[in-house]
Amino acid sequence: MAIEEKNIMNRLYIIAGCMFIFALGISVKLMNIQFIDGDKYRELAEKNTVKNFVIPASRGNVYADDGSLLATSVPKYDIRFDAVTVSEEDFKENLLPLAEGLNKMFGKSVTYYQDMLRRARADKNRYLLIVKNLGYSDYIAVKNLPLFKKGPYRGGIIVEQRTVREHPIGKIAQRTVGDESFDRPGYYSVGLEGAFNDLLTGKEGHRLKQKIAAGQWKPVYDDNEVEPQDGYDIVSTINVNIQDIAHHALLKQMEYYEAEHGSVIVMEVSTGEIKAISNLGRTSNGMYYEKLNYAIGESHEPGSTFKVMALMAALEDKVIDTSTVIDTGNGVKMFYGRTIRDSHRGGFGKISAARALEVSSNIGLATIIDDNYSKNPNKFINRLKSWHLNEKTGVAIKGEGEPMIPEPGGKKWSKNALPSMSYGYNLSLTPLQTLTFYNAIANNGVMVKPRFLKEVRVWNEKVTVYDTQVINPKICSDETLAQIKTILENTVKRGTGRSLYSPDFSMAGKTGTAQAEYWMADWASNRRYISSFAGFFPVENPKYSCIVIIHKPSTKKGFYGGDVSGPVFKRIAQKIFTDSRSMDSVEDVESIENPLIKMDFQSYYSKLQEAKDIIPNVQGMAGMDAVSLLENLGLKVQVIGNGTVIKQSLPSGEVLKKGQQIVLNLS
Repeated sequence: MAIEEKNIMNRLYIIAGCMFIFALGISVKLMNIQFIDGDKYRELAEKNTVKNFVIPASRGNVYADDGSLLATSVPKYDIRFDAVTVSEEDFKENLLPLAEGLNKMFGKSVTYYQDMLRRARADKNRYLLIVKNLGYSDYIAVKNLPLFKKGPYRGGIIVEQRTVREHPIGKIAQRTVGDESFDRPGYYSVGLEGAFNDLLTGKEGHRLKQKIAAGQWKPVYDDNEVEPQDGYDIVSTINVNIQDIAHHALLKQMEYYEAEHGSVIVMEVSTGEIKAISNLGRTSNGMYYEKLNYAIGESHEPGSTFKVMALMAALEDKVIDTSTVIDTGNGVKMFYGRTIRDSHRGGFGKISAARALEVSSNIGLATIIDDNYSKNPNKFINRLKSWHLNEKTGVAIKGEGEPMIPEPGGKKWSKNALPSMSYGYNLSLTPLQTLTFYNAIANNGVMVKPRFLKEVRVWNEKVTVYDTQVINPKICSDETLAQIKTILENTVKRGTGRSLYSPDFSMAGKTGTAQAEYWMADWASNRRYISSFAGFFPVENPKYSCIVIIHKPSTKKGFYGGDVSGPVFKRIAQKIFTDSRSMDSVEDVESIENPLIKMDFQSYYSKLQEAKDIIPNVQGMAGMDAVSLLENLGLKVQVIGNGTVIKQSLPSGEVLKKGQQIVLNLS
């Protein structure tokens, strides 16, 4: 008995000893945590219960010159469903009305939604996608559907919000406005978005929150620790109306000629503001979209549009004048073992230097430049350099192409360099660089830097205003300017651009047709061209300059600049003129000496006096006079066609009722 009691006591001692050692270990560990590793564990505990949340800043808006939105950030919502958290009673009660609500909003059948939700319930799916990319109003509507309105726990609704960039004018000017990279969300590298990313991007804020339950956090303080700073808004130079005109004019021509790619730029002459820029590339299925920014980034041989620079150099250096006679012969001439041809079969014979540019004679310009600069080519090259044609314009949008002007001693230089350069080969420029020079001609010789930004704003308050920057205050003498303007006007009236001439509005410009990829072995059997037209309008007081470049049009339909690119220029100029009507008034009819004008005015005045209660006969009248007369009588006028009135929908002599509509057919 005593032995057994002794054994029990020994066991108790052992257990007590173990407990003592265990307690001692805990005490040591606690002391270690408290005094040695305390900071580490406190930091770990705080990390698990307190978290610094990022508050994203709103990206600034991009506006057109009239305040229209080109790009803005909007919230988008994805709705998902947790089929497990919903009770069986709530699920059965609300399944049908929820499916009916989704059917009304998104169009798929009630059965489709019922089956989808039942399957999610059976599979215990806690993350079922219901719908993506909802706007705010649709999100609120979905949130208030049966079952979902019970909230995330009873109703199972999961809402995921994100901010996306939207373009209210759609695909028009998409490449110019820019978008986030496909493979790098939130990163902008192209267009206005990329050029002014530092301004548009705000500074994110931070807020400390404490964990109060699984997945639930509450702010530690009432205010954000670091408030987010929204990005600045930028007001671009783009004009939505002109952009729309340019885009559709280019698209129409690209589709007809089945061209590979093309671009248009419209610039305001006095300021250098880019009012429109469109770039269209052809897809494998024949559709066109804003693929690359060819207008700024693509440097290529300009072809005949460069003849303007060549002739201006010769005029400014006074090695010729516009009346200097050039013998172009029969349209074929050899230069240093290389044959140069004119597009006009049989040649132009002996013509003036001015006429050589009007008819775009390769031989004429090559002869002028080679005869006068072959012994001192640097004189010609230095003239081009004085116009900054060897430099980038420095435009803000990233990716501007590098111009190339060869120089004596360089890899691109040979005896044929000068003749080739005279008509736009053996050098390269981007469309924007070419247009910048033409714009200087229109701007009385002042070369201004192209620009895309008018001002920076924050909360509608101007922060920075961007002014016109002058690259060259005077590219040449007034005499040379006057001569070249006249030649460019005559090019449209009686030269290679004569098919574009219209007496209703004035344009000046130069056609261009350059061979593309002519070094390729298959060029003879598969000829490719670059068609172009550059110029300005109206001639008397130029408001806009414009360049149109179309690459690789179908040669079966045409490839000359006057036929392919020129009509795009004309449509743009014509539409801008139509939308910006100027009004002329006759102050004193008695002072007009022309009897025909007197007769027209008296006829108009007589009809206006007679037709107070009846519909007048306006057939034979000029359309603008007829419209004025009828609208003054209170009629609504619809016009079909141009010219004089050949038919009116309401017969003359009927009783006139104000507000009636009358249709006039003009011819």
